[in-house]
Amino acid sequence: MIILETRDLKYTYPDGTVAIQDLNIEIKKGKKVAFVGQNGSGKSTLFLLLNGTLKPAEGDVFFHGVPFKYDSKSLREIRKSIGIVFQNSDDQIFAPTVYQDVAFGPANLGYSKERVDTCVQQALEQVGLSRLKDKPPHHLSGGQKKRVAIAGIMAMEPEVIILDEPLSNLDPVGADEIMDLLNEFNQFGSTIIISTHDVDLAYRWSDYVFLLSNSKIIGQGTPAEVFKDFDLLKKTGLRQPTTLEIYHEIERRGLASGGNSPKTIPDLVNTLKPIDLIWVDVPPGIKEGDSLNLGIMYGQYATQSPYEAVNATVLHIHPDGRAIVELKRKGIKAGGVLIYDTDNYSLPEVKQILKEGEIVFVGAMGKKSKILAEHDGIRLDVSSGVIDKTILTALCGKRCLILTAGGMVDHALKRIKEYVETSGIEFTVGVVNREEDYQWIEETNDSTETLKV
Repeated sequence: MIILETRDLKYTYPDGTVAIQDLNIEIKKGKKVAFVGQNGSGKSTLFLLLNGTLKPAEGDVFFHGVPFKYDSKSLREIRKSIGIVFQNSDDQIFAPTVYQDVAFGPANLGYSKERVDTCVQQALEQVGLSRLKDKPPHHLSGGQKKRVAIAGIMAMEPEVIILDEPLSNLDPVGADEIMDLLNEFNQFGSTIIISTHDVDLAYRWSDYVFLLSNSKIIGQGTPAEVFKDFDLLKKTGLRQPTTLEIYHEIERRGLASGGNSPKTIPDLVNTLKPIDLIWVDVPPGIKEGDSLNLGIMYGQYATQSPYEAVNATVLHIHPDGRAIVELKRKGIKAGGVLIYDTDNYSLPEVKQILKEGEIVFVGAMGKKSKILAEHDGIRLDVSSGVIDKTILTALCGKRCLILTAGGMVDHALKRIKEYVETSGIEFTVGVVNREEDYQWIEETNDSTETLKV
């Protein structure tokens, strides 16, 4: 479903500078979209057109198929549904306290005092700033100001959130926290649109990418499609994402297996997994392409444990009845990842899980979960890039715990399960304290806890 669309859009500034020309785009509902281009390519101007702050000289902007109207009442409805967070948070924050600043938007929409309070409290909770609601915004750090600006937009409950260079002037940890927030909002159904010149961010984060250059869209598609096109990147003055560049280099050296362009470090590590080929005797009737259960293997073929159950795919059958097969290591015993929903937080329960689950690696996603861990003395091994680092640790046979809340619980579960399904390496994964969805059981055959969805 198309939520935002432009047709033949053009905008020229009073001094004659053409900022946007002949621009036609379609943005699907619920997607994470990145507009990538160098400074001055037109990204910021486009965003002001997409929420009605600027009126195009030519063309139209459509929301749910309806063209924008620029009277006061129509613009109010547009800005309620399409919120924008500016690159410089100081341009957006002006009230005496954090609470008043976040309340400004819903109050202007005519919400009742009770509804305004509810929206503000929820927004501040989402961005982890409830305890700072009475502080003057100008006393906050850059990352905190950015979260105040995002909370001010979230309090209006928009369908679309637009962020102009959301990570500018943020330290790495602050940047990770903002991206965690955006992923959580997207999990709840919001369409997220960002501008950036950071190709690594656009490649690993977005579902769809538009390349802007000299006020025009010159390329679009999935991140894999856009960033493998060297000629297109050259036109925009951009480079390939680092992960993709490394992958292409190891692929040229014959070290990569897989075929899909890796977005993350775990994806990249998975491409390095060698193909295991061995000769085996096959029974009559087996054809090339068939699957074989080779049973329990040991010695040089059991790479992950002393004994290992292995399946294989028949690649070639020799006239003498022997065949070359590729080992499929689905079912390898690796580590595990438990996800703990801190919306249902209990310190004694967390301590029990850490002890009885033999957890050796703990991460926290989201400000709320990090504050809880800090307050209760829970040692965190990682607080940024949590999902990828946890996957890598689980692949090393370690047991991990992620503390998170809200939409990030489902986001983390989905990301990790997708990795398990595509990598060919299984490790246990699930949520440990949401009984309506998951059950934590103990396997009697090896006395190790696992999670059953």
